Amino acid sequence: MDLNVIYESMRQDLELVENRIKVVSQVENPSLSELLDYSLKNNGKMIRPVLTLLSGKFYNHDMDRLVSMAAAVELMHTATLIHDDAIDKSPVRRGRATVYEVWGEEKAVLLGDYLFAEAGAFTASTGNIRAIKLFAATLKTISSGEISQAFDAFNPDQSRHQYLQRIARKTASLFSMATESGAALSEAPEESIQVLIEYGYNLGIAFQIVDDILDFIGSEEQMGKPIGSDLAQGTLTLPALLIMEYYPEGNPVKRLFDNRDDQDSIRLAIEQIRNSPVIEECYQVASDYIQKACSNLKVLPQNETCQTLMEIADYIVQREK
Repeated sequence: MDLNVIYESMRQDLELVENRIKVVSQVENPSLSELLDYSLKNNGKMIRPVLTLLSGKFYNHDMDRLVSMAAAVELMHTATLIHDDAIDKSPVRRGRATVYEVWGEEKAVLLGDYLFAEAGAFTASTGNIRAIKLFAATLKTISSGEISQAFDAFNPDQSRHQYLQRIARKTASLFSMATESGAALSEAPEESIQVLIEYGYNLGIAFQIVDDILDFIGSEEQMGKPIGSDLAQGTLTLPALLIMEYYPEGNPVKRLFDNRDDQDSIRLAIEQIRNSPVIEECYQVASDYIQKACSNLKVLPQNETCQTLMEIADYIVQREK
C-alpha cells in the first residue's frame, strides 16, 4: 500500500502544513536559517501530522488551528530525531548526513531545543488549553523514555514489559498526542476523543515494532541508515529480546552487550534474527496492536476520514521502510 495513494484526498491540507513548517526557517540569523532549512526540507512520511488532520475532521473544526497543531506535531517529531542522532552519534538518517554529523553535537542539541520551542508556539497559537497541556505532558513523556533508554543501554536483563513501556513513551505518546489534539480541536465528544487516543497509542506501538523489525531485515538503502544500528547503540528491541528468549545460551546479542566493540556479534545477531521465527512473531505482535487501534473506530462517524485511518493502520504493518 502506497502512502501517496492514502494521502491523495488530503494533499491540499498537507501542503498547508508543509508551508507552515517552511515559515519556521525564515529567520534573520543566517546560521540558524541554514540549520533550519537543512533539518526541515527532508520531510519523512508525515504520518503524525496526517493523524492530527484526520482526527480533527470528524466534528467541528477550524482548519487554520488544525494546520498549526499538525505543524507542531511534526516539528516536535523532527526535534526528537535531531536529539536522538546527537545522543546516538548517528552519521546518517533518511539517506543523508544528520545535523549532528554536519554541525556537531552542540548545534544539534540547540537546534532540537529551538524546534521544541517552535512546536510549543504553534500549539499555543491554537488557544486550546487541552492541546497546550498535552504538548507539555508529551514532551515530558518522550524525555523520560529517552532517559530510560540511556540508562538501559547494553543491559541484557530487560523484559518485554520494559520494552513496551519505553516505546510507549518514546513513540506512541507522540502518535496519541497527534490524534488527541486533533480531536480536541474539533470539539469532539469525550468518547470519540478516547477512541482516537487509543487508536494513536496502539498505532504508535505497532509502528515502532515494525521499525524495530526493519532495523534487522531491511537494507541500508531502504532504511537510510546502517542495519542493526539500534543494536549497535545497545538498544534492546523486540526482535533482539525474542532471539535471546529462543537462544539463551551463547547468544550474539549477549556477547555484544558484554563486548561493545564486537562487530562480528552484530552481524551474527542480524543473521540469527533473520533466519528465525522471531520476525514472524514480531509482525504478529504489531498486527495485534493494529487490531486494537481499529477495534473501536466504529464509534466515530463512518466516512472517508475513518476509512483513511483504517488504511494508514494497514500500511503500518505492510511498510518496507
